[in-house]
Amino acid sequence: MSDIRPLEREDIPAVAEMFQRILRGRRKPAPRGAHAYLESLFLDPPHRDDEIRSLVHLRDDGSVNGFMGVLPMPFTYQGQTLRGAIAGSFMVDGHEDDPYAGARLLRAFQSGPQDLCLTETANDVSTAMWRKLRGTVLTDYSLEWLRVIRPAGFVTAMAAAAFAPAAIAKPLARPFDALLRRRGAPPQWTHVANTEFSAKALATEKADIQETAALFKQFAATFALHPKWTENDLQRMVSESGRKTNYGTTVRRKVLTRGGKTVGLFLYYGDRGGIGRVIQILAQPGHEGAIIDTMLADATDRGLTALRGRGQPGLVNAMLCRRFAFLHASSSIVYAKDKTLVEPFLAGNAFFNGFAGESWSRLLGDRFD
Repeated sequence: MSDIRPLEREDIPAVAEMFQRILRGRRKPAPRGAHAYLESLFLDPPHRDDEIRSLVHLRDDGSVNGFMGVLPMPFTYQGQTLRGAIAGSFMVDGHEDDPYAGARLLRAFQSGPQDLCLTETANDVSTAMWRKLRGTVLTDYSLEWLRVIRPAGFVTAMAAAAFAPAAIAKPLARPFDALLRRRGAPPQWTHVANTEFSAKALATEKADIQETAALFKQFAATFALHPKWTENDLQRMVSESGRKTNYGTTVRRKVLTRGGKTVGLFLYYGDRGGIGRVIQILAQPGHEGAIIDTMLADATDRGLTALRGRGQPGLVNAMLCRRFAFLHASSSIVYAKDKTLVEPFLAGNAFFNGFAGESWSRLLGDRFD
């Protein structure tokens, strides 16, 4: 008879091989680095809570055929500390042989001691299961956005991502993009003109790990419901987030007014000629537009072709005014036994996604070989 139990150290090899085949789509055995990181992340996670653990699903013979990666994360709301759990790396091996294994894993996760069950990366199949188990899909948090900076470079970067030899066309895109950037007419959504954002940009400075962690705590606290990070664990998260080889160079900048006051921070990854991935944008209320302008000016100066990232309700209006495109690729979902805890998410007054999720981890964007 199949069973579900907490992850143990001896399960890591099986989980690593499933991660390699199912989530990464690779036939080669999982590298030792993947084994080590999965063990570190899920057996000794930041904000460790021994009652909130990752889960494995077992076949009748006791072998592992399913996994739910769980990251404990405490939150605070109306003066109360809430136990939260972020679900990610959700996978089942041989789904056809046991079509209910995924649903059993999700139900077991929701039955845990936490007050909040969250995920920010649910695909269509997972989203359907969450819905059946009374999870609430958060539309505004589920939006992904895209801002094209150099259209020809963007097209070649997309082509190269699908077919590596297409990268040979990248140099051919530069003259066309340079011509568009010099044009005198107002720019369209397809590109950024030379002075479109640079004239509006505020000053920026590189933020180290300790300062970044402090700013995360400061700006997240402006939301009614937000993570209750410990300093050491948050610094560990910031440090690990700096290793995403597949995404490119880490750009972590604090944003300052002319008077030197810090009013925001952005963290993204990208290299010249590529598409940058934004993990987090922090902004003091009222400064959202200025932070976005500054981030776009920074990406333009670094030669990126576009920026993409995950939505936050408080940023959507500012992005619409700057001709961002929006789409839906995966769902952010919340489940709580106390339905009043869902209200701040529906109102857009909860700090969720990015560092209040799993996107900071090396599982998204890094190599382990």
